Amino acid sequence: MRPNRPVTAILCAAALALTAAACGPGDEEAGGDAKPTVAASLPGPDGIKIPDQLKEKLKERGIDLEKWKGGEWKNWKKEDWLREAGDYINPIIEGLWDPDRMRDAEQPQRPSVDPDAGKDQGVTDPTPAPVAAKPANPPYHQSVPESGKVFFDGPEGSMVCSATVVKDPAHPGKSNMVWTAGHCVHAGKSGGWYRNIAFVPSYNNAGKPSAQLKGAPREQVAPYGVWWSDWAQTSDQWIATGGPTGGAGAPYDFAVLHVTPEKGSGKSLEETVGSALPVEFAAPSVPKVASITATGYPAAAPFDGQKAFQCTDKPGRLSLNATDPAMYRIGCTMTGGASGGGWVAAGADGKPALVSNTSIGPAKAGWLAGPRLGPEAKGVFEAVSRKFK
Repeated sequence: MRPNRPVTAILCAAALALTAAACGPGDEEAGGDAKPTVAASLPGPDGIKIPDQLKEKLKERGIDLEKWKGGEWKNWKKEDWLREAGDYINPIIEGLWDPDRMRDAEQPQRPSVDPDAGKDQGVTDPTPAPVAAKPANPPYHQSVPESGKVFFDGPEGSMVCSATVVKDPAHPGKSNMVWTAGHCVHAGKSGGWYRNIAFVPSYNNAGKPSAQLKGAPREQVAPYGVWWSDWAQTSDQWIATGGPTGGAGAPYDFAVLHVTPEKGSGKSLEETVGSALPVEFAAPSVPKVASITATGYPAAAPFDGQKAFQCTDKPGRLSLNATDPAMYRIGCTMTGGASGGGWVAAGADGKPALVSNTSIGPAKAGWLAGPRLGPEAKGVFEAVSRKFK
C-alpha cells in the first residue's frame, strides 16, 4: 500500500485493493532457503552490523552513513534505491520516530484488486460477507500484547503497517523477531527497500483518541519502546513481482524483521512485551479452519490508525492464478494500515498461532486476504533466525 494519502490502501504498504499486499515479497535468497548473500561483519553505527560487501556497494554509490542519518536517506533516486535481497540497511536514527511523526504517518496505498478477483482462477470460494471490525480492548498490552505498528519511510513520505511479535526457535523466550507483510518493507518489482523501518509494540496502549495524542510524550504512544529493524527479509517472489494493484506477488506477501531497541535495555522484545506467537507453517487446509482473527491498526477512513481493531471470521479461499498458492480470505472492514497485521488461528497443538498476515483487499473495504504460510515463508523465517543465532 502507499501512504495514507490515497486512502485506498489497507494498513501496511498495500493491503486491501488486491493491487499489492501490505508490504512486499521476493524469491529464493529472501524466500525459499533464504540464505543471506553476504555475511555480517564488524558492527557499524549504532551497533548494527553492516556486511562488508554492502559497505563497498554503498561507497560505490556515494552513500555516506553519517550523511544518511543527517537526511541523505530522503534521496529516492531509483539508481540509488537498494532493492536486492542482501542489500538491506537500516541505521538507527535516534528520535526520528517522535510521537507526532508516528501519529501523522499515513498508510501506504493498499494493494487493490477487483472485488471479483479469482473467480476464474484456481479454487476460489464465494466472496465473504463484510465483518465489521471491532475495537481491540485496551490496554492492548493485555488483550493483544504481540501486536503493534510498523513505521517506515518511502518516496511518498512516512507510512505505517501492522505487525506481530513471533517466537524465535533459536532464542526461546527471548525473541527479537517480528512478522509483517512484504509490501511493508519492500516496494516490490518497481522499487526497493523502504527506510527507517521501526516497530512499536502496543502502540497507543491505552487506546486514546487521536486528539489526545497530539503533543503526547513518547512513553504514552510507545510505552514498550521503539524497535529498529536491523535486518528484514521477504520472499524473492515479492521482490521480483510485487506491485500495488492486481494482487501481483500477494500469495508471497510476507516478511520477517529482526529488531533492536533504539535505547537498549538488555531485554529482548519478547521479554519486554511478555509474549510472542508461534508461526504455523503447516496450517490445515481452509475448510478445516474454524475461524481466523485478524488484528491491525487501520488508518484509512473511517479509521485513523491510532487504535487497534480486530475481525474474526471463518476463512474461504482466494486463488489469483492457477500456479500460485490459494490465499486465505475473510470478511473484514479494516482499511489501509492494517496491512501486515497478524492472522491468528488454532495451531496444530490447539493453541493460538500466527497463520497469515493481512495482504490485500478491494478498494472498498469488505474483505481481506492473506498468504498461506508454506515452504517459502518458512525459508524466510528460518534464514532470519539463523542470521542472529
